[in-house]
Amino acid sequence: MICLDKLPNSQPEEVVKVFLRRHWIDLLRIFFFSFVMLLVPVAVYAIAQLGEVDLFAHPFWGPVGALVLASYLLIIFSITLTEITDYWLDVWIVTNERVINAEQHGLFNRLVSEVHLEQIQDITSETKGFLETFLTYGDVYVQTAGERERFRFKNVDNPDDVKITISELVTICKNTHQHDPKVIAPGLGAPTTSQHHPDNVKL
Repeated sequence: MICLDKLPNSQPEEVVKVFLRRHWIDLLRIFFFSFVMLLVPVAVYAIAQLGEVDLFAHPFWGPVGALVLASYLLIIFSITLTEITDYWLDVWIVTNERVINAEQHGLFNRLVSEVHLEQIQDITSETKGFLETFLTYGDVYVQTAGERERFRFKNVDNPDDVKITISELVTICKNTHQHDPKVIAPGLGAPTTSQHHPDNVKL
C-alpha cells in the first residue's frame, strides 16, 4: 500500500483529497469463491460415506487421496491470498495536483501511473446492473487529452460523488495555475507510468 504521507514524486503543498479501494463486494466475492471451493472435498467425502466407502482406509489410495487433498487446499489458499493482495493493493489516490493509479497484478507485479489534474479532459462515472445500483458502486473513467492513457477506477464506492469531487479539483487546479504563470504542471506529456516490484516502493 502506498503511504499517504510519503507519496512518490510528491509536490510541495500536495494534499490527498480522495483515497479509494474497490468496493467491499469484491472482497466478499473472493471469500465466497474460496468457501465454495472448500465445500468440494467435503461433498466428495460425504458422498463416499453414503456409499460406505472409506477413502483413506485403502493402503494405496488413502495416501494418494491425502496428497491430492493437501495440494487442492494449497491451491485454494494461494488463489485466495493472491486475490486478497490484489484487492488490498489496488488503490486510487486523488490529490490537489494529480491522480495516482496503483494496481497490483498477482503477487509480484505492480503498476503505478499518474496524471496531473491539468491534463484531465473528461471524467465519466458508470453504474451498471441492479447490484451496482443497489449498493452504489461502479467505475470512474478519467480521460486525458488525445490518445493518452485512460484511467479506470474499478468498482469504487459512490462513483458519482467521486466524479464530482475530481471535477471540482480539476477546475480549482486549472484556475490556480492559470492565474500563476510561474506554476508549470509536471509531466505535460503523457501520464507517467512505472512498473516495478512492490518491495521497491513504500507500501
